[in-house]
Amino acid sequence: MYPFSFTKVSDTRGALAAGRRGGRYIAGGTALVDLMRETVERPETLVDISALPLREVTVTERGGLRIGALVRMAEAAAHPKVRTTYPVISQALELSASAQLRNMATIGGNIMQRTRCTYFRDVTAACNKREPGSGCAALEGFNRTHAILGTSNDCVATHPSDVAVAFAALDATVHLLGPAGERKVAFADFLLQPRSTPNREQALRKGELITAVEIPAHPRPLKSGYLKVRDRQSYEFALTSAAVALHIRGGVIREAKVAAGGVGTVPWKLPAVERHLIGERPSKALWTQAAEQAADGARPLEHNRFKTELLKRTVERQLRIVGGSE
Repeated sequence: MYPFSFTKVSDTRGALAAGRRGGRYIAGGTALVDLMRETVERPETLVDISALPLREVTVTERGGLRIGALVRMAEAAAHPKVRTTYPVISQALELSASAQLRNMATIGGNIMQRTRCTYFRDVTAACNKREPGSGCAALEGFNRTHAILGTSNDCVATHPSDVAVAFAALDATVHLLGPAGERKVAFADFLLQPRSTPNREQALRKGELITAVEIPAHPRPLKSGYLKVRDRQSYEFALTSAAVALHIRGGVIREAKVAAGGVGTVPWKLPAVERHLIGERPSKALWTQAAEQAADGARPLEHNRFKTELLKRTVERQLRIVGGSE
């Protein structure tokens, strides 16, 4: 591990001042410390923000939820409002990691975590995300766990977060605070596809701090859930996953929110699936037809062609579960 300085702040003003000077924010440390240990990340200064007052889960004026950036994953998953209003979030969090990690890791840190691509974490391998212009070893290497959606010629790494898939499905918004003041970014725009700049992963400006993630109010009743397919049942990253939320009234689907994980360079919203569902009556045939749209635009690699069909099957299964057919 390389030398670095460490400072702890007690208010957002101090945090922003340190961030402007190039400090890297850290709270639970469950992701960044690992990357520092492996010398993938070499920050000169760490800024401990764990004492900031960003630990509340609140109901917004319009009936949505606002989850503070420093709320622990375990706290968010167990919160009564989260469990009853958006169980898809609780399920995604509980399937994310071990209890020990969920007790430390924060919501803000979770959506900021970097890929688990083995080539990214191997400093001897070519990786445009870690070292721009060096190439992408995954393209010609073993790429079974890599992305099939949102890929580019420069990067095929997946985004590892489970709860980010739920946030994407629910059209969440990320609240930011920076030197220029507060702003909001739609979750769909916050995490960036690699294109030709895979090293730029979030739509953050220098020194900006995540303060909260807000989920808008959705029509009621709303049924939701998260399904994760992985190589083993103990804590493992997704091969595919599906976050689904359905508003069904009068026997007709009035609103559908669907996103997939484990298959995209970012949590992958599935608008074609959503469009196929809206205005229809739930049925097994409908779930199958809608799920066929899930892999639109997929670009599988040599070793992960199976993900195309697995994604369709995962989305179909979760639609059946949430839609009441299973």
